[in-house]
Amino acid sequence: MAKTIFLVDDSATILLSISSILQKAGFETEKASNAEEALKKFNGGVKADLLITDLNMPGMNGIELIKEMRKLSAYKFMPILFLTTESQQSRKAEAKAAGASGWIVKPATAEVLLNTVRLVLH
Repeated sequence: MAKTIFLVDDSATILLSISSILQKAGFETEKASNAEEALKKFNGGVKADLLITDLNMPGMNGIELIKEMRKLSAYKFMPILFLTTESQQSRKAEAKAAGASGWIVKPATAEVLLNTVRLVLH
């Protein structure tokens, strides 16, 4: 059975691009254009094996999303990756403290994305 990856990004272009790469590699995807929409879907019963979220989004940011996800017992230990343009160590430390499993800097090649996803899922 294919693993499901939930993508959260306020850019429709990024969502489509990342989703396409993952689907071609055999993964299923779910998408949300912001953190609030993602939480609503997770609270509604959507299941995923991995969450990949943008860090900087209007409204609730990616770090706040992780903190909320970690409060939900079903997702307390789900791996979470950030996909962002930021590469500052202080932001990485903040994300790690919130419960992030890893970090991918945009723009990422399909190879980097897939290698990171496979590493985190195994």
